[in-house]
Amino acid sequence: MADSTVVSDQQRSGSGQTDPSRGPYIAVITNRSTTLVIRGFMLFSIGVFLALVLNLLQVQRNVTLFPPDVISSIFSSAWWVPPCCGTASAIIGLLYPCIDCRLGEPHKFKREWSSVMRCVAVFVGINHASAKVDFANNVQLSLTLAALSIGLWWTFDRSRSGFGLGVVIALLATLSTQLLVYNGVFQYTSPDFLYIRSWLPCIFFAGVITMGNIGRQLALYECKLMSEKTHQD
Repeated sequence: MADSTVVSDQQRSGSGQTDPSRGPYIAVITNRSTTLVIRGFMLFSIGVFLALVLNLLQVQRNVTLFPPDVISSIFSSAWWVPPCCGTASAIIGLLYPCIDCRLGEPHKFKREWSSVMRCVAVFVGINHASAKVDFANNVQLSLTLAALSIGLWWTFDRSRSGFGLGVVIALLATLSTQLLVYNGVFQYTSPDFLYIRSWLPCIFFAGVITMGNIGRQLALYECKLMSEKTHQD
């Protein structure tokens, strides 16, 4: 009886069968790593595209001015702007669902692609307003954009973590922009707040909320695919 048990174990090892308790685990880890890279690349691409389009609006309106030797693309944008925005978009889009998971508060408010697309459209509209619409003064423009940005968060997010991350990242992005302007990398026409425009934090806040929503939706879609695959297996 013992000999037959030994023989059967040797046959299983000789046939190349692996421990079933380890195989699925390694496969899941590999799939998660792959999907994380894919999700990050998609967020990076979206960030680059939005940066090109929105920066074109700012340059055409002469809101931002780059030195002549820096302008090197068909979209009249400094070459480093789209990659920086893409990297920031990928980090924000990956960070939002991670924070939701850590806090144990999965975001379930308006979790569909149509809502995400409307959020992107509102974000582009806010940028368009900052570049195209003429206001009586900068204070009126800043207050209007602040109200629109908070309205975007309330309409498409409404999470405390989303609001907190949006404020923190917007402040950090504003500080980074101030340092770039101070060192002469580029400049704003008619700066009214420490070398920059006072409405810039509102734009950053709206952008963070938008990319956070996209990242959450991609993560939700990924979870659905992995769940369906698990059920099929």
